[in-house]
Amino acid sequence: MAKMIEINERLCLACKSCELECALAHGEARSLAEAVLAGEPLQSRVHVEAAGQYSVPLQCRHCEDAPCIAVCPTEAIRRPSEHGPVLINAESCIGCKFCLMVCPFGVIDLSRDGKALVKCDLCVARTEAGLAPACVWACPTGALKFEEVDELLRRRRRQAGAQIAAARETAGKKDVT
Repeated sequence: MAKMIEINERLCLACKSCELECALAHGEARSLAEAVLAGEPLQSRVHVEAAGQYSVPLQCRHCEDAPCIAVCPTEAIRRPSEHGPVLINAESCIGCKFCLMVCPFGVIDLSRDGKALVKCDLCVARTEAGLAPACVWACPTGALKFEEVDELLRRRRRQAGAQIAAARETAGKKDVT
């Protein structure tokens, strides 16, 4: 089944724990202290951005019809399985930045060494081991959740149904008075 990262901007504190844990998960160091001592340049694949009164953690949405896959001239960007994440093969990437230009979310970045592009890979190694992506694991408020798409849709339908029922109940009380 397909899983995705759900974002609840109302719970985000903009603490950037997701950014830090993502950068560590994709680096060589096992801790921030080790990275600093080794001089390892860390790079996050999630970006916390201000959006009005909220902060929103943004990462690749792994679009079903991903424009980044369509424009990649070397086929460095691909989806290895039907419901899998969209991945970049750094060895095949020529750094043309076409994917960066077409990404509707602005979440593809040039790698620190400038040779390839990087983006969220849904922490493939972690998720294959049954763990949540690093950003989800690190979020102290639960603003990020890694969920089955079907479960997310069921929950949203239940919420919509409850809101409609509450609105009808309120409207019915007004009609009686």
